[in-house]
Amino acid sequence: MLRLEPVGRAAVHPALAGRMSGPKAKGVATQAFLYLAGWAALAATPLAGQEPAPAESDNAPEKAPENGIVVTAQRSGAPMWIVETPSGSVILVGEIRAIPKTTPWQPARLEEATRAADRVILGARPRISPGDVLRLMFSGGKLTKLPDKTVARDYLTSAQWQRLAMLGEAHKEDYARQSFLLTAFEMLRKQLRFNRDTTRDASDVVKDAAEKADVPITRAATLRGEDVIDNLFDAPPTAHIPCLVAAMDAVEAGPQIVEARAANWRRFKIPAVMHNPLESALGQCWPWADETLGSELRTIWVERIAEASAAKGTTLAVVPLRVLAERGGVLDQLAARGFDIAGPAWK
Repeated sequence: MLRLEPVGRAAVHPALAGRMSGPKAKGVATQAFLYLAGWAALAATPLAGQEPAPAESDNAPEKAPENGIVVTAQRSGAPMWIVETPSGSVILVGEIRAIPKTTPWQPARLEEATRAADRVILGARPRISPGDVLRLMFSGGKLTKLPDKTVARDYLTSAQWQRLAMLGEAHKEDYARQSFLLTAFEMLRKQLRFNRDTTRDASDVVKDAAEKADVPITRAATLRGEDVIDNLFDAPPTAHIPCLVAAMDAVEAGPQIVEARAANWRRFKIPAVMHNPLESALGQCWPWADETLGSELRTIWVERIAEASAAKGTTLAVVPLRVLAERGGVLDQLAARGFDIAGPAWK
């Protein structure tokens, strides 16, 4: 089990992209880790050990009626589910990251709903210490390269290797020695360019609005950089082959899947989003596919939402869509517990 540390709003959020200084090899290793560690932030996970939300003051501004908050949130255009409870309601906003700017959704409506909420649940961020960076500078090759002197074809089937070699030749990339996880993420980033020309994500919208309006934010712990590094280093190359295959599927499907994913998200066509090759690839890759980290991320969301259902008033939570809507995911588990859930069909 990964060790967690409590953290407040000052959690370190490493950039997903950017150039590192220093020797090329060391810079690549460090940049790769910061990039991959940023994907843990996509989990937006409210983990155990969180700081208690500030107590509500008797002089706090009057909140909007609960049904009004729900209607306002729904007008944002983001898919969401409402869990009605005897003491209030929990709004679950299904988030996908990297929404293209061409997607017609209304973040201002979500901001308005956030200001009227009683509390917000957002996820944790990885904390990368200077020691973690130093460790990567001297041993980061474990993250960026296949072990020893092995090459990709030592692990892949002949058909998988042929596909990878053809994609590498088409895009002038040499994938023979590169780690499968890094190759997969680079394919999605460079060939599909799915994180270019994007608008604000729901997590960012809600976080900024909540901080400005002094709405209590339930921030959890962080994923410790040391544990994330161990988790990545300990995984054998074969653990990342499904991720690589899914990334190749996405690249071969073509760049149109990026906007198709966002369009179906906006139209509340949740099964179509979940079956989109890009979304499938993200779900097949670390951290979601990792047995330890991915399992913890999913389980803790169910517990946090169940806890929020006992709170008075309205809780607004931003949850990764794949965690909500996947088979056996949060919505399935909440439904199995008997919660009354209203929202778009998710399966």
